[in-house]
Amino acid sequence: MAVLCGRRVAPIDYSLYLVADAEYAAGRDLVDLVDDAVRGGVTIVQLRGKCLPYGDFLDLARRVHDVLKKRRVPLLINDRVDIALACGAAGVHLGQDDMPPAFARKMLTEGTIIGISVNTLEEALEAEREGANYLGLGPIYPTATKATTLPLVGTGGLRAVKDRIHIPVIAIGGITSENAASVREAGADGVAVVSSILGTDNVRKAARQLKKAFGARALRR
Repeated sequence: MAVLCGRRVAPIDYSLYLVADAEYAAGRDLVDLVDDAVRGGVTIVQLRGKCLPYGDFLDLARRVHDVLKKRRVPLLINDRVDIALACGAAGVHLGQDDMPPAFARKMLTEGTIIGISVNTLEEALEAEREGANYLGLGPIYPTATKATTLPLVGTGGLRAVKDRIHIPVIAIGGITSENAASVREAGADGVAVVSSILGTDNVRKAARQLKKAFGARALRR
């Protein structure tokens, strides 16, 4: 059992981390897509709805949470601490320009997961010092999913971070079933994807292929 904020909790399986972006659903039912992805092997889901009004985002979060709760898969909310609290999510994921993790921790309930996006070793060390439970490191490879001017981290940068960090590091950015094994070999505790699952015609099959490619065994839930 892991210790989180002084409370013993079940270990989290970060091996296949789906960023469920509401905008990327392209008119499809995101709740159904998430459900299919979990059936294919997704172990944790971050819900992102940057352009959604509060009410719409909360409704979507509650629907996704209901599906994931039945499958015992944790739900994280991107950026919005208020939405995470309102829907009972397992945690939040924060970017470098979002609420500082120490401040978010004061607002959240005991045992809530906080993940932080980082691009450099310095950011990773700072996030760990501030109490992050895991890091989303990237972009590892070029990606067209999210516009960014951040430099590529690469597998070399991933190794450098893993050598200094003691919390899970999730690789994100351009991850596919073709390069997932290389990311694992570089030390990643998991891979986070958007288009490699949501951008396919068969999300369950895509998730299954990524899970197999990364080669991680799912923790018992």
